[in-house]
Amino acid sequence: MKKILTLIVLAVTSNLLAQENSFDLVIKVENITSQEGKVRIALYDSEDNFLDESIKSGVVEASQGSVLYKFTNLSSGTYAISLFHDEDGDGKLNSNFMGIPSEPYAFSNNAKGMFGPPDFDECKFEMTGTKEITIDL
Repeated sequence: MKKILTLIVLAVTSNLLAQENSFDLVIKVENITSQEGKVRIALYDSEDNFLDESIKSGVVEASQGSVLYKFTNLSSGTYAISLFHDEDGDGKLNSNFMGIPSEPYAFSNNAKGMFGPPDFDECKFEMTGTKEITIDL
């Protein structure tokens, strides 16, 4: 009986701890110039996977002005975001003949790259609780 009670207490405690370490991240994307297409958002958790393989991603219909998107069940940690306005809805960031993006794009911290995208360190932010960030497109 003592073992069963101990197991129940451990199960309840670990469930409460898991809930306490699960946060939401709300992203507000501003300065969207048209309602055509979709806004595609990618979330990264390390420099190693930045711009290659997101841990979570989302899509929201574009709306002139701003849109909101929420990632749920995130742990405490360091994250970065990249996003773009997929104006033609083809699912990819289009570029011109020189490789320069022809659709609007942005990063967390409103980081800007020089001769390419910014580094993870320029885009990173800490999640220690539920958070809302704004990114200008």
